[in-house]
Amino acid sequence: MEFVFLSPGELSEADVWLGLLSTSPADAARGYAPSYSFGIYRDRERVGTIDFRAGSREAMYLVGHIGYTVFPEARGHRYAAKACRALFPFAKRHGFSSVIITCNPDNIASKKTCEAVGGELLEIMDIPVSHAMYRSGDRQKCIFKVIL
Repeated sequence: MEFVFLSPGELSEADVWLGLLSTSPADAARGYAPSYSFGIYRDRERVGTIDFRAGSREAMYLVGHIGYTVFPEARGHRYAAKACRALFPFAKRHGFSSVIITCNPDNIASKKTCEAVGGELLEIMDIPVSHAMYRSGDRQKCIFKVIL
């Protein structure tokens, strides 16, 4: 069954809204799921990015369905949590009842974001030596599950 990209429509939460930047098709050879990349905006200013990877729970367990970055000058305003909450209805439209969000164990801000959006810490997982994240220096990931 071929993946169909959906029009995201309006995605917002409190003072944050998401604007679609790009979509990327699946690349089975590289292990990539189909994905959406959104800018995180407050008013007209972009404050970060958030990605939604529409892969199976098993395939996304280590990398997560959702990944986000808030620009350093915009941190401390809960923009990542607001962006996640804005994205959750879109994930539901894709048939998801839960999503995985991961972060490094020493990333306190990201762990707080996962907890703020209702994430349950499933485990802290060692990254396999063969994984690209290991080769880039990561050794462990906190795996959070969020029920939508």
